[in-house]
Amino acid sequence: MAHTGYKLHEEVKTAGAALQRAASLGVLVADNAALTAGEERDAILVMSFGTTFKETREKTIDAVAEEVRRMHPAVKVMLAFTSHIVIERVEKNEGIRYPTPEEALQKLKEEGCTRVALVSLDIIPGIEYAYKREVFDECKPWFQRMTLGTPLVYWQGQEEKRDDVAEVMAAVAKELPARAEDEAVLLMAHGTPHPANAYYAVMQARLENLGEERVYIYTVEGRPNLDDVVPKLKEAGIRKATLAPLMLVAGDHATNDMAGDEPDSHKSLLEREGFRVQTILKGIGENAAVRKIFAARAAEAYEALLDTAESKRF
Repeated sequence: MAHTGYKLHEEVKTAGAALQRAASLGVLVADNAALTAGEERDAILVMSFGTTFKETREKTIDAVAEEVRRMHPAVKVMLAFTSHIVIERVEKNEGIRYPTPEEALQKLKEEGCTRVALVSLDIIPGIEYAYKREVFDECKPWFQRMTLGTPLVYWQGQEEKRDDVAEVMAAVAKELPARAEDEAVLLMAHGTPHPANAYYAVMQARLENLGEERVYIYTVEGRPNLDDVVPKLKEAGIRKATLAPLMLVAGDHATNDMAGDEPDSHKSLLEREGFRVQTILKGIGENAAVRKIFAARAAEAYEALLDTAESKRF
């Protein structure tokens, strides 16, 4: 599977660095000509926000990292967390120290790795993915070549690109619970002030294209939120709602914000509105089909690390 990137129109002959950077979409590849001498040694760095919930971490983040290791047995695979708070709490409570992406890359550099593929476990290309792009730009001078793969959902089918959204929502739909005419499923995403929040509307449309009726995506920190969805439930005559996270892990947001017993939890709010509510504490990282897509994104980033035919320099 060749890695997928965006290319300027063939008639654009004089594109400067600014335009080239603006058009740098898809898998990014950076080469450092000054470091081409010496033996090549590859590594893959899997990057996640992380979670303090050990059980869901093992079933999701760790499971994806293990799948990447299985697919690339001869390559060193490291796991890094981007949340400093999560890193500190996991170290305090479990005695495990996850590095930040910068710390992991520094270690790989010290170990003599010359080429590194960065893998994102983000769902959408929002603020977290923007941070990973900054890490890519900051650390690319350390290595002969560095690549950065795309998050789970990126391309939407335009200009002959694949439709990641359709692929992912089809995988999610496989594990949606059955529902009667008066029952609905509410999928809780994270949400972000980043413009990438708009992906949730595309996800909703793809679910509808799949014929998945009475399934509503909402967010805990973005739009649409629960207040946006409740009127739709009432209009559709829904009496029972099943809540499930549209997140990699079933961590704090799913356990507390969504399914908690506190008065301001989504479960409690819906019950006060007269709905019967059940919750599913299962991140989409437990979905084997979703993990397969994450592994494919990692493979795409690694293949770009090996591919000299489509080299891009940023």
